[in-house]
Amino acid sequence: MDTLQIISYTGVFVFAVTGVLKARTKRFDIFGASVLAFCMAYGGGTLRDLLIGVRPVNWVHDNVAIIIVLASTIITFFFKLNSSLIKKLIFWIDAFGIGLFTVVGIQVALRNGISDGYALIMGIITATFGGLLSDVLCNKVPALLKPGQLYATACIIGGGLYLIMVNYKMQSDTSMILSVFITAAIRIYAIRRKLQLPII
Repeated sequence: MDTLQIISYTGVFVFAVTGVLKARTKRFDIFGASVLAFCMAYGGGTLRDLLIGVRPVNWVHDNVAIIIVLASTIITFFFKLNSSLIKKLIFWIDAFGIGLFTVVGIQVALRNGISDGYALIMGIITATFGGLLSDVLCNKVPALLKPGQLYATACIIGGGLYLIMVNYKMQSDTSMILSVFITAAIRIYAIRRKLQLPII
């Protein structure tokens, strides 16, 4: 198993846990939580694969990833946390989740012959559209579209730096790990400092 697979499976676990925690805030049952976990973990990657023509999409023959989603649902189900702690966990887990999936999305796109600019877009889609779908299913305004989030912006900066490191032939594992932490740090800093893009 290479570093990209480890990052990918870590991202699946992280986003699946986030999905279950979101389901808990809406008092879903365990089936509903599993559906939300699956949407969080695979929504962005599925859309990415459909756009770049990968057939079948990434999760169809990946039994390990399915097991990770189910395991994360069951594990999280047995941890009873108060709502304040759940919100904090969602924030921290999601910040690293978008970093992980930005790198995965870019790498998958590059391996399929997509140019750097569109590979960055695929990274953003991979990182954010699972969360967008889960927010819609929870009847919430998606975090991706809210002011004061810098959700996609963090992915653009972290993913852009990753592409620069790749083009300058920086060691692959190091560049991936740096990109994940930079993306997460930007997201965390933006929320803590209440940074936002100009409002129309």
